[in-house]
Amino acid sequence: MKSEPGPPRRWTVLAICCLSLFLVGLDTTIVNVGLPSIGAGLHVGTRGLEWTVDAYTLVLAGLLMSSGALADRIGRRRVFRLGLVVFGVASVACACAPTFGVLVAARAAQGVGASMLSPVALAIVVNVMTEPKERARAIGVWAAVFGVSMAAGPLAGGLLVSGVGWRSVFWINVPVVAVALILTGIFVPESRAERPRRLDGPGQLLLTLVVGGSVAVLIEGPHIGWGSPAAITGYVLVAFTAAAFGWVESRRTEPLVDLRLFRRRPFIAAVVGAVAVFVALSATLLLNTFYLQHARGMTPAAAGVVTLPMAIAATVCAPLSGMLVGRFGPRPPLLLAGGFTTVGGLCLVGIGNHTDIRLPALAYLLVGIGFGFANAPITNSAVSGLPPAQAGFAGGITSTARQFGSALGIAVAGSAIVGAAPAQLAQASRPGWFLVAGCGLLVLVVALVAPAPAAGRAVSQSVPLPYGRVRISRLWPFGSSK
Repeated sequence: MKSEPGPPRRWTVLAICCLSLFLVGLDTTIVNVGLPSIGAGLHVGTRGLEWTVDAYTLVLAGLLMSSGALADRIGRRRVFRLGLVVFGVASVACACAPTFGVLVAARAAQGVGASMLSPVALAIVVNVMTEPKERARAIGVWAAVFGVSMAAGPLAGGLLVSGVGWRSVFWINVPVVAVALILTGIFVPESRAERPRRLDGPGQLLLTLVVGGSVAVLIEGPHIGWGSPAAITGYVLVAFTAAAFGWVESRRTEPLVDLRLFRRRPFIAAVVGAVAVFVALSATLLLNTFYLQHARGMTPAAAGVVTLPMAIAATVCAPLSGMLVGRFGPRPPLLLAGGFTTVGGLCLVGIGNHTDIRLPALAYLLVGIGFGFANAPITNSAVSGLPPAQAGFAGGITSTARQFGSALGIAVAGSAIVGAAPAQLAQASRPGWFLVAGCGLLVLVVALVAPAPAAGRAVSQSVPLPYGRVRISRLWPFGSSK
């Protein structure tokens, strides 16, 4: 039996796992700023480019929970290394893609690999960080890395696309994956769950069809017509598949999704909030990309610099949000998240092709603040009051909701600007900015449903792990354990 890793090695394992998480988060947003260049290089319009982003996020959303269950059963390091290999090979395929169809297929393969990295890496970290205080700090670092990776994507992508070309946003993954594979083989121990869940094949298939079908209808709707026979057929198929998913899951002893969680009002609110926050973020990134590069003629690097306030705000506000959750509960940071997101979206409703660039930069700052404050309280609301056996389910479902929100935001925002000429992009994007503001208002509603702390009592943060929970007084590195 392997001895428990010493402190230096445990933090090395955390660094390796955070590296993989950074790749997953970065690839969710880094491609956005390169979309105009990809479209020009592969002769694809806006509608097609939406699939470049959504092929990744849809597959990632659909497989997150099953990948975690598979790792618990056959070995976490084994699945983690397989995920790195799949992600790396798919990145090479993206970088070398000769046609748009190959690129979309390779992006979907990237999503398969990414689904084996994020939940599995967190399980590895929890397995090696056995001391509660140390584990609390590790989870804080983990959460911070995710926020930074999502927010840094546009800037990193802009610099790469301007300097080397759009294919570089995929090539950059290859050396990072190679290093992670080598370090994983040296430092990361193998582990399995004592009581792994059964894999739910029917549930997994139906969930993938529901998520993919919903977004496909939204992306293709403007092209085929919302009232066309093809669109109506899509609506019926999505509704039927969703009903079948609910029926199948309600009859399984170990379902992919525990439907009983949806009887809890705070949990439903948290899922809705997770979708709303990521719809707002992904819509902002997509609309920003086309507005700055097509309507205003900026280079990808310049567009990335304009969105830098968003990245900085998200990075700074995420740990502050964790402290607020630990001290006052989820409601105050959710109110801040909803308020800033709403104001940020409204700031951009009236922009034109010659608007002072400081206004979009301010709006991106406000949206970044909203995003930074949102994630910790949404997680808290989802798992608050749950027994350990259900906390992992809740965390997995909210993670899936985040990725679904990303795909949904791309689909809805893209449908607003599809076919718009550069001179009309600013005006065409206005429904998208109303969508961002509406998502902020929805988060404010979620704040009213979020559990409030008992008077005079410190709040304990519930942190969802793959299939269990750790309770700490604060979510972030400077919080003490409990």
